Amino acid sequence: MSLSHLFKLNTTVLRASCYATVQQRHFSYAPTLLHGKGKVAKGEGPYTVHFTTADGEELAVKAVKGDTLLDLAQRYDIDLECACEGSLACSTCHVICEPAYYDKMEEPTDEENDMLDLAFGLTETSRLGCQIVLDDSLDGLKVRIPSATRNMRVDGSKPTHH
Repeated sequence: MSLSHLFKLNTTVLRASCYATVQQRHFSYAPTLLHGKGKVAKGEGPYTVHFTTADGEELAVKAVKGDTLLDLAQRYDIDLECACEGSLACSTCHVICEPAYYDKMEEPTDEENDMLDLAFGLTETSRLGCQIVLDDSLDGLKVRIPSATRNMRVDGSKPTHH
C-alpha cells in the first residue's frame, strides 16, 4: 500500500469515527437550576413582616425562612421597585427599618452601602430589601417604604418576579 493510499484510508476512518461519535453524544447533562424558592403561596409561612407603604398604608404579610423583602413585595404586589431584580446594582428596593429590628440584622456589606449611598431619603436604619433575608430573629419586622426612589429606568416599567 502506498503512503498516500494509507493517508486517505486513515482520513476516511477518522471522519467516520468522528461523525459517529457526534451523533451519539448529548450536549448537556447538567440539571436544570431553579430560580427562587418554588411556589410559596400568599399567606404561607411562620413569620410576619409589616410594610408601611409610601402612601401610609400598613400591610402585614406572611413569610418563610430565607425570603427577602423583595421576594415578599413581589409575592404580595407591594409597590417596592426592583430595577436590578435583586442583583445589588441599584437602590430602588430601599426600605427603612425600625431600629429594634435593624440592630438584629447583619451589618450591610460594602457593596450594599455603596448602593445605599444612592438611595433617596437615606436614614440610619436604611437597608436594601433584596439584602434582608428573613429568619427567626426578624419575625415581626417593620419596614417603611420611602416616598420616592432614584431609578435610572426611564420607561416606568417594573421587573416582575421570575
